[in-house]
Amino acid sequence: MKRVLGLGCRRGCSLDELAELAQSVLQEAECEITALTALATVESRLEEGALCALAERWHLPLLGFTAAQLAQQVGVLSPSAVALEHTGSSSIAEAAALRAAGEGARLRVSKRKSAAATAALAYS
Repeated sequence: MKRVLGLGCRRGCSLDELAELAQSVLQEAECEITALTALATVESRLEEGALCALAERWHLPLLGFTAAQLAQQVGVLSPSAVALEHTGSSSIAEAAALRAAGEGARLRVSKRKSAAATAALAYS
């Protein structure tokens, strides 16, 4: 079974804020960090400091998908006009989690937000 945490964030988001939101989503799903397969986001954020640091801290690959790939992802529950305006996709966290989890993936936790980040958990 694949368990993927999809993440989105504004440029300059702190590692503390991102990690706190990510932990909150995992707690909601009763999922341990060690059960995760990967972290996933939009390709344009692959170099974002907080995302890279979290992936390193948790010893997980950080997968990136183009905005076009994310825009085509089915199963998204919480589209965002703000995400669409800034990235070209109406979903980052949910779409990235679903895409990375693969065929048959479903959201276990839909998008949760903090001031500068989003997170969602998908299983397949």
